[in-house]
Amino acid sequence: MVHLVQSLVDGLMQGSVLSLAAVGFSLIFGVMGVVNLSHGIMVILGAYIALLAKQFLGLDALVALPFVAVLCFLASYGYDRIIVHPAIRRSNLLSSLLVTYGAALVIQNVFTLAFSPDFQSLRPAYANAHFRLGGVVFNSLDLISLAASLILIALLSLVLNRLPIGRVIKATAEQSLAARLCGVDIDRIYAITFGLAGAFAGAAGVLIGMLYPFSPASQEQWTIYGFAVVVLGGIGSASGALFGGLLLGIISTLTTQFIGAAYPNAMAFLVLVLMLVIRPNGILGNAFSGSR
Repeated sequence: MVHLVQSLVDGLMQGSVLSLAAVGFSLIFGVMGVVNLSHGIMVILGAYIALLAKQFLGLDALVALPFVAVLCFLASYGYDRIIVHPAIRRSNLLSSLLVTYGAALVIQNVFTLAFSPDFQSLRPAYANAHFRLGGVVFNSLDLISLAASLILIALLSLVLNRLPIGRVIKATAEQSLAARLCGVDIDRIYAITFGLAGAFAGAAGVLIGMLYPFSPASQEQWTIYGFAVVVLGGIGSASGALFGGLLLGIISTLTTQFIGAAYPNAMAFLVLVLMLVIRPNGILGNAFSGSR
C-alpha cells in the first residue's frame, strides 16, 4: 500500500511540472490552431537562461525564474512575428508544422554549438532534503516544483479569465472573424499568445532543469510531452493542461513501479492512442468551442 501511495505522490509531483511545460502548447493550439513543434525549444531555452544566470550572476534558479519568464516571453513574441505568423498568413497548417519543426531543429543545433551537446543541471544544494509522512517520502525540491507549477498555472487561468487581455484572447480563439470586425488586432493577439506560451514554457524549463538533466536534444521530448498532455486533458485551458499532466505523471510512475522502468512511455502513449480514438478533444474537451 505504501508503494502505491508513494507512486501516486511521485506521479502528482512529476505531473505538475508536465502540466506547466504543456500549458503553453495547449494555449497556442487552442487559440491559433497551430501545433507548435518548436514548443520544447522554449522549455530548454528557459533552462539555459537560468544556467547562465547561475554561472555568471550566481542566482539560484528559483530566483531567476521570473526574469527567465520575461525573456522567454519576448523571445516567443518575436519568434511568432518573424517566423510563425508569416507561415500562417501565407499558407496553411501544414506549412506552420514544417516551419516550427524546421525552426526547432535549427535552434537545437545553435544551442548545441553554444552550450555543447552534454547534459547540464540546475540541481540546487537543497535538492536532497526530504521528510517522511506515514512511510511516504516527500522531497523538498519536488514540493517546491509542485507549488510553483500550481501557482503559475493558476496565474495563467487568472490572466485568461479575469484580465481584459485574457478575455480578448479567448474571444479571438472562439470567433476570430468577429473579433477582427470589432477592431481587435488579431496578429498582435496571436503574438501575445505565443509570448505567454513561451513565458510559461521557460518557467517550466527552470523547474525541469532543477529536477532533471537537460541538453539541446531534450527539446524534442518536451514537445512530445506537451502534445500528449493536450490530447489527454483537452485543448486551450489551464485546467485541461493540469489534468492531462497529472494523469500522465501518475501513469508514468505507476507503470515504473508495477510493470517496469522500461515501459512508462509505452504505457503513456498507449493511453494517448486510446484517447484519440475514444475522445479526440481530451477529457475536459476544447475550452474554445467556437469557430474561427
